[in-house]
Amino acid sequence: MPSTHPWQGVNVATTLPINPDFSVNFDAYGEHVRFLLANGVDGIIPNGSLGEYQTLTEDERKRVVETAVDAAGGAPVIPGVGAYGALESIRHTEHAAELGAPAVMLLPPNAYRASDDEIVDHYRRVAAVGVPVLAYNNPIDTKVDLRPDLLARLHSEGLIVSVKEFSGDVRTSYAIHEQAPGLDLSIGSDDVVLELGINGARGWVAGYPNAIPQSTVELYKLSTSGDPEQWRRAHEIYRDLHALLRWDSKTWFVQAIKLSQEVAGVAPAGITTRPPRLSLPTEVHAQIVRDTEAVLSKGYR
Repeated sequence: MPSTHPWQGVNVATTLPINPDFSVNFDAYGEHVRFLLANGVDGIIPNGSLGEYQTLTEDERKRVVETAVDAAGGAPVIPGVGAYGALESIRHTEHAAELGAPAVMLLPPNAYRASDDEIVDHYRRVAAVGVPVLAYNNPIDTKVDLRPDLLARLHSEGLIVSVKEFSGDVRTSYAIHEQAPGLDLSIGSDDVVLELGINGARGWVAGYPNAIPQSTVELYKLSTSGDPEQWRRAHEIYRDLHALLRWDSKTWFVQAIKLSQEVAGVAPAGITTRPPRLSLPTEVHAQIVRDTEAVLSKGYR
């Protein structure tokens, strides 16, 4: 992965260890960052959706990024700087810049369904800080769709270098390549890795490497190899993992990935989520355990 393009490769949107009293376990988080990097991921994205950034105070968000940077030992740390408005995102971006972050990941404004001009203004204000911006398209949660034509507009102004594409519609990647050919595409949902990898994705903002980093990194490398022989091997792995990877695009994705980490033995016991997220329904919990154990039984780690 070129050091000048740290948004390429496998950058893990990290889960955040939350203690039973709802405090953040920063020591465990640092250990998790070191574990991921030791198992082949390229970089770390703290304060994304998986990191429950919406439930954190501003001071907690800053400490999460500082912990990630300290633990990463020079590996890329690309903080999520999403917020309701640009002023908050600017503060988080300035903090990231102070820590030497090579890029930030930015959602569109999501306090309400913003217009195209408001979205562009949002990205202009944050990009003015001077840190490369990885856009994050998540129309499912934010109700704001960074359409291919809008991404092309943002890219043409030099406001974004890449996009995490989480719409789940693999057809969108073709339109992005057509309308914004110089924009790096990052896989945004774990259950479209093979499809977007074959279609020229340059990165993966990933969820399930939190639990099984080695096999998911291998899947990404094979999928983006451009080699039909390696694609065949990727397809074999993908079929084995897909039932598990699909949890990344479901409502319970945070609880699901944390539970898979627990089953895989890569998370401390007793880790929970902050409200409004509650414990999983019994039948959902059982299915995630089964899906995780099925993957582990085949030797995936």
